[in-house]
Amino acid sequence: MLANADTLQPLQAVVLGIVQGLTELLPVSSSAHLFVVPELLGWKYEGLAFDVALHGGTLIALIIAFWSDWAALVRDAFASDPGVRRDAHGLWLRLAVASVPAAIVGVLLDDIAETHLRSLALQAAMLALFGALLWAADRFLPRGRDVSRPGWGEAMLMGAAQALALVPGVSRSGVTMTAGRVAGLSRVSAARFSFLLATPITFGALLLKLPDLPPSLPMGTLALAVASAALSGLLAIKLLLRMLRHAGFGVFFAYRVALAVTILGVLGRRG
Repeated sequence: MLANADTLQPLQAVVLGIVQGLTELLPVSSSAHLFVVPELLGWKYEGLAFDVALHGGTLIALIIAFWSDWAALVRDAFASDPGVRRDAHGLWLRLAVASVPAAIVGVLLDDIAETHLRSLALQAAMLALFGALLWAADRFLPRGRDVSRPGWGEAMLMGAAQALALVPGVSRSGVTMTAGRVAGLSRVSAARFSFLLATPITFGALLLKLPDLPPSLPMGTLALAVASAALSGLLAIKLLLRMLRHAGFGVFFAYRVALAVTILGVLGRRG
């Protein structure tokens, strides 16, 4: 039976890839879903290295969705106009420095993330708590500024917040968007910079964890998972940016609370 298979099956790979693509880029926590979904379906949890490998799909989605932004940053970095060059170099530097907190925390607490932070009860609590913070920051703070290239204050606050995403249930995109709204950015500006900030840290995580992938994992199956994550990730980016032009984060808060209650209900039935 699929649910009892020791080896990752193609259907499981596609399902987990879709889960990764949607939940990494929507503010609902991919790390929680990639642990909870196999747990609820009776599938074997493939481990943190496999979860990070799926981020290859969302990295592809991020590069495709923001190709024009990255191309403009590269072009502007070599522009003849000193002001344009200075602006581009400043954003490259902000992206690099803002990625440092999450990179340090990820390296130092890698083993703890693999073991002690995988509690379903903890993930339920983080889903509800950080969902509430996201909703409150958007609901009660001013509308915020629309900027294409945030300054040092916004970048560093969002970068520091990103480090919290090591805890499953927090959501990297959710906590950085919360920080962006707290820093005074509009919903769309916070989301766009959150996605730009995701690119270097995702690439770094892939380099760190790919050597830990089990050699028994079929590469064709992994490719299916990554492709599914890329396609669903592109859909999630387009959906979120379009939605945030007209509505807030309330629906994601409601979803996170509902998922947290579901997890606690399952735990309660297990005694």
